[in-house]
Amino acid sequence: MSSFETNPKDMKDLLVDIQAGKIQLPDFQRGWVWEDMRIRELLVSVAQSFPVGAVMMLETGGTVTFEQRGVEGVEPRPKAEDAKWLILDGQQRLTTLTQVLQLKTPVQTHNGRSKKMKLFYYWDIEKALVPGADLLDALVAVDESRKQYDQFHRNVMLDLSDRERECQAMHFPCNAMFESMAWMVSLNKFNPAKVAQFLDFQVKVIDQFTGYKVPVIQLLKDTSKEAVCTVFEKVNTGGVALNVFELITATFAAERFNLRDDWLGSVERSVEGRRTRLHACELLRNVEASDFIQSITLLETRAKRHERLAELTKANANAGVVPDEEKQQLPPVSAKRKTMLALSRTAYQAWAEKVEKGYLQVPQFLRRQSIMRLRELPYQTQVVPLAAILAELDDKTWLTPVVFDKLSLWFWCGVLGELYGGAVETRIAKDVEEVLDWVKNNGSVPATVSDASFDAQRLDRLYTRNSAAYKGVNVLVLRQGAEDWYFKSTVDKLDNDEMMSLDIHHIFPEDWCKKRGIKPAVFNSIVNKTPISYKANRKIGGAAPSAYLAKLQAEKLVALDATAMDALLHTHQVPAQFLRTDDFDSFYKARKALLLQLIEQAMGKAPSAHAEASNDSEDDGGEETYEVQASDA
Repeated sequence: MSSFETNPKDMKDLLVDIQAGKIQLPDFQRGWVWEDMRIRELLVSVAQSFPVGAVMMLETGGTVTFEQRGVEGVEPRPKAEDAKWLILDGQQRLTTLTQVLQLKTPVQTHNGRSKKMKLFYYWDIEKALVPGADLLDALVAVDESRKQYDQFHRNVMLDLSDRERECQAMHFPCNAMFESMAWMVSLNKFNPAKVAQFLDFQVKVIDQFTGYKVPVIQLLKDTSKEAVCTVFEKVNTGGVALNVFELITATFAAERFNLRDDWLGSVERSVEGRRTRLHACELLRNVEASDFIQSITLLETRAKRHERLAELTKANANAGVVPDEEKQQLPPVSAKRKTMLALSRTAYQAWAEKVEKGYLQVPQFLRRQSIMRLRELPYQTQVVPLAAILAELDDKTWLTPVVFDKLSLWFWCGVLGELYGGAVETRIAKDVEEVLDWVKNNGSVPATVSDASFDAQRLDRLYTRNSAAYKGVNVLVLRQGAEDWYFKSTVDKLDNDEMMSLDIHHIFPEDWCKKRGIKPAVFNSIVNKTPISYKANRKIGGAAPSAYLAKLQAEKLVALDATAMDALLHTHQVPAQFLRTDDFDSFYKARKALLLQLIEQAMGKAPSAHAEASNDSEDDGGEETYEVQASDA
């Protein structure tokens, strides 16, 4: 049996039901203000009997419950229990038509320059009846006093402040469209000579409004939440994008739980939101509500899977093993959108505190990998499973050597294997289940660890921070204790100092390379770059390595001998001997080998010569956006 019906409805009946509160909005539909010209164009379309598109509504009283509210402008505000239908698509059109045609209050709108206005709309009857005239020219808008002024707002150009003035000016109010006979009675009283003209206007314009039918797709009450949300997004491409947080907020609100306050907080209600606590740490400032809900969904679906597995194990106690066909029927661990939308309020509340603690441990884990700043984080998407994993482990268990080493291996295989770019819902779910089994039960090595590989030639194609692997390699250098070439400090500590500006600088300067015919695709590689302070960068300029090393060593505030300088360069995995001889080719080969050693240590496996890299982002050989180009000139 179909869960929807398609029927044309009289526009008048729809607007009456909206005003009566029988048709309302689900709370995830945001408020809006349409531009004045769009309102006029909609009215002209109806006046010409042009189609304005179908609307879609959901029947109330089913399993899908949303917090709901009346359409903007409807007063008194309708009661939630009065709603029979909720508007999923067509909110803007129906709200516009309701405010212009049905309500007696001015329409809130704005002009092309976003200036807010409150207007009443009228038809200039005489202009509307001119043969071949553009009906758009016959539409008139006046302010909330029902007057139209000149551009200096000094002189009244049109006064429609009462019915007599409307009739004398032959301007018909749009909000009298369904009460035209009453207006004609007034016209017969105040301007009887124009009644015949009005009757022509009634045939040409008014009858189009009173007889207008709107195609309505009605989703019946047995429609699933997933179907409702999917349908809404597909038809809402021209409106405000709908996200998981807004949908779940609306469904939880129907159970009297304010998810918006729980996440965003409320000054009015003295609630500190979880986002405030998480975003207090820079490394968590990109965590969104959907990420948090996704982590909860992962743990909730995992718990259900393990509960069912325990039931099957008990039922098959005599056999001592659960048959494979029964295992295949286990509910999956899932991070997919439809699973998130199915999350219950009770499940959210049961997991929220634990998952928040998991997120708060993420920065501690990342700092131990030498990821100190948000810009150094290779994948935001990898934070979701990491937080779920840390939440599920006993407090600080992840800091024990065996568990920490396993988590680090999984993390770096995901980064350097470039496995967390693009659509990652399946990998996230698989990783949470497999990594937890690996660290808690000494289970099989997760697929992310076993499948990850790094193509040795990939280093030659890493040019900018657009690539997660680029960020990863840079962090691997930092965590070796890379020291600045000017200041007495490691680079990661300088990076934590907001007063200190850092660059990722060419080791063999760009200008020097260009003059010697070295291609940009070679000298722009990460092999020829390393992070140093802006001060060191400026001292280097575009000179040959041998020249700038001598200059740095002779700097009074640096004063390093060759041995000390070479040791400093070694902390960046830079072979100093080739810089002193300005031997680019030998330097490139040697440093590439050193970087590959760091990658091997991080991934627990040697890079391959021809591995398939996912190349999650395209590198084009360009520069870092924040590098100081003048320093290489």
